[in-house]
Amino acid sequence: MTANKTRGRLAALLLAVITPLVAEFTLGNPPLRMAWLLLLWIPIYGAGVVLVRELVRRAGTGWTGVLLLGAAYGIVEEGLALQALSSPTMYGAAGWAPRILGLNSAYAELQIPYHAVFSAAIPILLTDLIVPSLRDRPYLGGLGTWVAGAVFVLGALLLRVTVVTSIDPGYQAPPAILAGCAVAVALLVVAGLRLRPRPGALSIRPPAPAVAGMSGAVAVFGFLALLFPFGGASRPAFTHGGWVVVPMSAAAAVAVAAVWLLRRWTAGGRWTDRHGLALASGALVAHTAFGLVSNTDTAADRAGLAAVGVVMAGLLAVLGRRVAGVTSRPRRVPR
Repeated sequence: MTANKTRGRLAALLLAVITPLVAEFTLGNPPLRMAWLLLLWIPIYGAGVVLVRELVRRAGTGWTGVLLLGAAYGIVEEGLALQALSSPTMYGAAGWAPRILGLNSAYAELQIPYHAVFSAAIPILLTDLIVPSLRDRPYLGGLGTWVAGAVFVLGALLLRVTVVTSIDPGYQAPPAILAGCAVAVALLVVAGLRLRPRPGALSIRPPAPAVAGMSGAVAVFGFLALLFPFGGASRPAFTHGGWVVVPMSAAAAVAVAAVWLLRRWTAGGRWTDRHGLALASGALVAHTAFGLVSNTDTAADRAGLAAVGVVMAGLLAVLGRRVAGVTSRPRRVPR
């Protein structure tokens, strides 16, 4: 029993470290020379996603729960802690597209799904594959879950009093915006803890893992490129005026199509860990490739992020060999 508790705590710690590395570091936020900033993000990212996993595993809502609670996490970080969803100045996001109900619409469309996937789903998937013996159970007991929740709240406050005061001093979201974000978080959490996967979805034979990986890469690069201004652009996809609705609609279509395909690929019982890792690996490689295009200002920063990408690809390949070895072993059929 003690050994299981120790393994669970170590797995939770691993997830807490992996999460900000995936969500920020492999995108070039921050550049390698400012890697110490990860210390500011581990409390909110790490504890937040550990909390997401603990709640979802107890509720039994699977990846649907992970994605919904991951989206709730994104609103906490971007809407309540950073308040970038409504800030008229932070990141220049207010100029990307028309503001709707006081929110930066294109930024919200980008960041909330981004956190659901890169701050929650992928780190949890990788940790489950690294520690497969604990994949279907919580890592922590009740007290540990409460501690994760407390650290998450403190991490959000830490982000508020450090990052925000330096890059967006003086801004405070209107009470109506904060209340709306809080309501959205509550609704997503309730849905994420109650909506269990429904059997009977029309299944499609999943593609080979390599094809799944390429699909993930194309979807992620396309989604990011459609919404995040890069290459000197100040608006998504180099658009002007009302034309911004075109890339925003296309990005929404990419996200819906990806969810539709993934739901059907995984419905027939032929989706394996090799497929899941390939999909996540493709997404991560495309994520870092987009960071090289959009997030690096100097040759040193590009070299640093490229080095991070090479190390990441190497670690994913090692994990891939391990997963392939496990799935290729014959299993005794239970009697």
